[in-house]
Amino acid sequence: MVSINPPDPDSSYLHKIWFGVLHFLLTIGSHWLSLWGAVTCTVTAVFIVMMFLLDTIGYFHNPYAGIIAFVVLPSIFVAGLVIIPIGIHLSNKKKRRQRASGEAEAERFPRLDFNEARVRHVISVFGFITLANILILAAVSYKGVQHMDSSEFCGQTCHTVMTPEFTAYERSPHSRVECVNCHIGPGASWFVKSKLSGSYQVYAVTFNRFPRPIPTPIENLRPSRETCEQCHWPEKFIGNRIVVKTKFSDDEANTPLKTVLIIKVGGGHLESGNAGGIHWWHMYSQNKITYIPADKQRQQIPWVQLADPQGKITTFVAADSKITADELSKIPVRTMDCIDCHNRPTHIYKMPGPAIDEVMLVKRVDPSLPFIKKQALDLLTKEYPTQQVARDAIKSGLENFYRTNYPQIFSTRQAAIVTSIAALQQVYSTNVFPEMRIAWGTYPNNIGHQDFPGCWRCHDDNHVSADGRKIPQDCSTCHDLLATEEANPKVLPDLLTGF
Repeated sequence: MVSINPPDPDSSYLHKIWFGVLHFLLTIGSHWLSLWGAVTCTVTAVFIVMMFLLDTIGYFHNPYAGIIAFVVLPSIFVAGLVIIPIGIHLSNKKKRRQRASGEAEAERFPRLDFNEARVRHVISVFGFITLANILILAAVSYKGVQHMDSSEFCGQTCHTVMTPEFTAYERSPHSRVECVNCHIGPGASWFVKSKLSGSYQVYAVTFNRFPRPIPTPIENLRPSRETCEQCHWPEKFIGNRIVVKTKFSDDEANTPLKTVLIIKVGGGHLESGNAGGIHWWHMYSQNKITYIPADKQRQQIPWVQLADPQGKITTFVAADSKITADELSKIPVRTMDCIDCHNRPTHIYKMPGPAIDEVMLVKRVDPSLPFIKKQALDLLTKEYPTQQVARDAIKSGLENFYRTNYPQIFSTRQAAIVTSIAALQQVYSTNVFPEMRIAWGTYPNNIGHQDFPGCWRCHDDNHVSADGRKIPQDCSTCHDLLATEEANPKVLPDLLTGF
């Protein structure tokens, strides 16, 4: 047995500390389990500090590196800390059995006499190491929570599952807004709820139990008044908005056609006398609209109720609804909020026609190439098993078309064809994900009513109240059409003269 003589009372402070360190090390090394725990803690602490510093200076941006640095290594570190006292306890238990041989009763706990210098020095070393451990765990816990709240963690860790959503997010108007700001929002209660929900998601991903595609809308999503309206304030939306939509025809010249609308965005306060428009009717705090959806995606709405600022309640029921009153009573009533119309504010999947029109409008797909709109639409709407197969088919399809039908253009305008192919490949790969069974139109978009029911889920002239009133389908309710698919709308020069 190794013994250490107590330090001389007149010895230096460093000598006394060194004496305490030796005793602490001997205590830990008295059992292989505590020694193993100490080595584990020391090694992981060094790696944690190194990776913490590397992350602080921005050396790596890989979500998996963050998981290792702020989840895996701290877990091993804590396991080592737990093992150390277990080993010490087993060692002391063995010593007590040895001392108890021939005695009536063995000591159950070690004696801590602070009058002894050895005890004071060991406790000092133990306290210093404990403080260091607390600081390490506090820093890592903070960085761990920060990392798990990052958009990279949300979008890239579960690669296959979240690739579609993260791809759409990166190309959206909210790409600089962290995922947690919308999906969780401020406050501890929703943070805890999200982590509990996330634990099941981890299980589903680990054991491949997640659905394809991921169903929407998200159940139990936090009300948008507590998230969206942290930035967007419906009562402050005043007036109208001019919108010009360009659609390219599928003829040889890809003739552009323009639709000009005035959208009645609205908003305002009833008391100020400037209230009206879409946002005032649907989102003003004194107008409360509730509804009952007949399907999980909320595309069929047979029952709507309006409570106006005067307190009058009007109920509208779809005349052709096949759902009985008893069945309706069993479906939860939902209060309308931003997400009921803006249901794809960030994870936006476009339909093929409008998606092609957008890249043609900015000439990433050259509109001067003959029949480019028609060929693009034909190629993008075919069914492919993977994105790579789709990219190859888009490339070969366009090249073969121009090589066969327009050899002169194929030989002289290679740059325009190559650029157009790349843009169309990107259009496909940002909207269609065969691995997750996401095709064109898998996720409906409730803004407007061109490709999905959208506004017409309620505004269909079919929802009737007891006194005969209807939810109108009149176009002028929400917008005024100034031109519809015209090559050169006469109204545009008039509108632009004021700018």
